[in-house]
Amino acid sequence: MFEAIDHIGIAVADLEAAIHLHTKTYGLPLVHREVVEEQGVEAVLLDIGESHIELLSPLGPDTPVGKFLEKKGPGLHHVAYRVDDVAAELVRLKTEGVRLIDETPRVGIRGSSVAFLHPAGSGSVLTELVTPAEGH
Repeated sequence: MFEAIDHIGIAVADLEAAIHLHTKTYGLPLVHREVVEEQGVEAVLLDIGESHIELLSPLGPDTPVGKFLEKKGPGLHHVAYRVDDVAAELVRLKTEGVRLIDETPRVGIRGSSVAFLHPAGSGSVLTELVTPAEGH
């Protein structure tokens, strides 16, 4: 079952400007930055309470976030829920008839286990399931 909101993903066209807004104007601490080749993004995590804001900058126009920006422009990309076991949650949701993008978990930022649910089966919202890596 879903435990908490892990993060809100925001697609950005200008990563440095978005970092400045979130750190200087909003006062959120930047806690992690990495390139996630598998997902075609440079991602930044900023802490807010027990959750994060994840800024996503595409590595190219043909990546999922690059296509999102082309179609919809910068803004809310996805909501990620923390779960105990992504693989088990995928099995449960598939049994419930939820449409999945990922049939099995993949590696996300900071070595987390992640999977996405299709917006058509999750209230028109791209939904991510996350089990953070040990120590995060």
